[in-house]
Amino acid sequence: MKTTADRLVIALGDPAGIGAEVTLKALAQPRPAGQEVVLVGCGRWLRDCHRRLLACSNTPLADPDDFSLEDVPLEQPVVPGVSSAAAGAASFAWLTRAVALVAAGGGRTLVTAPIAKASWQAAGHAYPGQTERLAELTGSTDAGMLFTALAPGGGWRLNTLLATTHIPLAEVSGRLTPELVSRRLEALLAFCRRFEGQPRLVVAGLNPHAGEGGHLGREEQDWLIATLQRWQSLHPEVRLEGPVPPDTCWLEAAAAWKGEGAGADGYLALYHDQGLIPVKLLAFDAAVNTTLGLPFLRTSPDHGTAFGIAGRGVARADSMAAAIRTAWELG
Repeated sequence: MKTTADRLVIALGDPAGIGAEVTLKALAQPRPAGQEVVLVGCGRWLRDCHRRLLACSNTPLADPDDFSLEDVPLEQPVVPGVSSAAAGAASFAWLTRAVALVAAGGGRTLVTAPIAKASWQAAGHAYPGQTERLAELTGSTDAGMLFTALAPGGGWRLNTLLATTHIPLAEVSGRLTPELVSRRLEALLAFCRRFEGQPRLVVAGLNPHAGEGGHLGREEQDWLIATLQRWQSLHPEVRLEGPVPPDTCWLEAAAAWKGEGAGADGYLALYHDQGLIPVKLLAFDAAVNTTLGLPFLRTSPDHGTAFGIAGRGVARADSMAAAIRTAWELG
C-alpha cells in the first residue's frame, strides 16, 4: 500500500490555461521509482485535453489514466485561452480540494498549476493569488513566497524570498516593518540551511541606491539598517549583507547562474517585482514558486496560464517539471 510519503498532489490550475498540458508533459519525463501522483481536477475535461494535445504536441504526454484522480467535475464548459467565471470557479474548487486532501494525510506535498486571478475574481473569489488562499485554508498567518532554481551547472541554487507579495507598489512601504523583515529572514535562513549550514544572506534595499544615506528615501536609515544589525547579532553564524542597492543586488547571482563563481545562498527582496524581475530574467524556465509557512510544502511553476498559447500543444513544461521535482526532493 502506498503511504503519504509516496504521494504528490497536483491541482491542475485554470482549465482554460496550460495547466493540464504542462502537467502531462512534466509527468511524461522520468520520475523517481515509487512516486505516486494524485491529480485534482475534472476527469472528463482532462481526458479531452489529453486527446486534443496528442494531435498537436510534439512533446511526449503522460496518459492521465495512469494516475490517481480526485475528480471535481466542471460545472460549465470552458474555452481554451478564454478567461471566465466558470474556469475561475473550477480552479478555485480544485485548489481547495487539493489542500483538503494533503491536510487529511492524502499526500506529503502540493504542486499547483497556474491560475488566472481575473477568472477567480469573475467567479467571486477575491484573492490576490493562490498563496493567500493557501494561507487561509491552512490557518497560516505568515505564508511567504520563495523562488528557487538550480543553476544549469548544478553547483549553485538561486533562492529569493519576497518580503511582501501581491500588493500595489504604493502600499509596500507601509506594509514593511522590522518584525516582518525579521520573520522573513528567519524563514529564508531555515530554507537555505537545507543546502548550507552557515548560509550567506543578502537583503535588498527598498529605495534607489538603498536610500543613499537618506537622500533618496528614509526607510533604510530610519529602521531597516538597525533591523538587520539586530538580526545579525542574534545569528552570528550567518553572513548577512544589506541593505544592498537593488540595482546591483543580483549581479553576483547572474554571474553564479552562468557558473562564474558563487552567489549568496539566499536573497530577500522587499517587494514582488524587485525579486521576480531578476529571478525570471535568470531562471524563467527553471524557477519554482515555493510557499513557506504552511503545514506542508507547496510548489508551483513561476509562469502564468499563458492563455495566448493554451490548447496549441506548444507550452514548455520545464518549470512545471522543476516544481514537481522540487516538491519531491524537499517535501
